[in-house]
Amino acid sequence: MKITLGPPVRILLTHDLMRTLLLSLTIAVATTAGAQTLQNSSRSTTGYIKSDGTVQNSSRSTTGYIKSDGTVQNSSRSTIGYIKSDGTIQNSSRSTLGYVKEDGTVQNSSRSTIGYVKQDGTVQNSSRSTIGHASGVPREWAAAFYFFFHFN
Repeated sequence: MKITLGPPVRILLTHDLMRTLLLSLTIAVATTAGAQTLQNSSRSTTGYIKSDGTVQNSSRSTTGYIKSDGTVQNSSRSTIGYIKSDGTIQNSSRSTLGYVKEDGTVQNSSRSTIGYVKQDGTVQNSSRSTIGHASGVPREWAAAFYFFFHFN
């Protein structure tokens, strides 16, 4: 039996190559599509929070994690704090660092207002000056990023 590699095989190989490239592109887009951009007041990107809670810096290196149970971890996956369902923010020893109220008001442990996370994702300090933008990010996650935890 003699097998020849004529034009139909080349078309099939080209089709397979195109399908592989399309699949690779789809995967690449899907891995970045779920990330919400974190910006400073000048709208320069300072980081990303992916839908699974992975926190990345502006170069997309992972700097931490916010897990579905509210556990906050650094890049080594050591627990550095907790975000409780009632908006309480705690450090790794479970001491209260602050609170995020339903209206987006961010308070320190003494319940003094230190900032705001508005519905549109605008993050403001206590004087209501804009310090950042976190559209599409849960308010508690934005508050953790901008006020309580340093993901370096």
